[in-house]
Amino acid sequence: MESLDDIIAAHAGREGPLLPILHDVQARFGEVSEHAIRAIANALNLTRAEVHGVVSFYHDFHEVADPRPVLKLCRSEACQARGVEALAAGLPDDGRVKVETIYCLGLCSVGPNAMAAGKVHARLDGAKLNALLESLA
Repeated sequence: MESLDDIIAAHAGREGPLLPILHDVQARFGEVSEHAIRAIANALNLTRAEVHGVVSFYHDFHEVADPRPVLKLCRSEACQARGVEALAAGLPDDGRVKVETIYCLGLCSVGPNAMAAGKVHARLDGAKLNALLESLA
């Protein structure tokens, strides 16, 4: 199991290491904690404010872990034209799955699309979306 120090060390000497480090920390721990922000800032000779600014700017980074599975629902113009808004309106509000809006998964011709557990799901309709949500919960 990789520690925070291992992740930082793996990117030593790399040009522009901040984002790759943050992605690895988020993937490993489910969050970029205040402790991680301090350690990364120290290792990269940045201020905590600079690192925190990046963490708070990008929606993929979270300062507190959320144990729920995540469904990233594409709501770009192409998916809107293919009915994603009606799908979004019908999503259950039971809190078992965290639904995040994203804009474009690059599969505009086969939308509406979503990403869950690192896998992209295309041509979603109500039944497919409900089955996907049940598989995550």
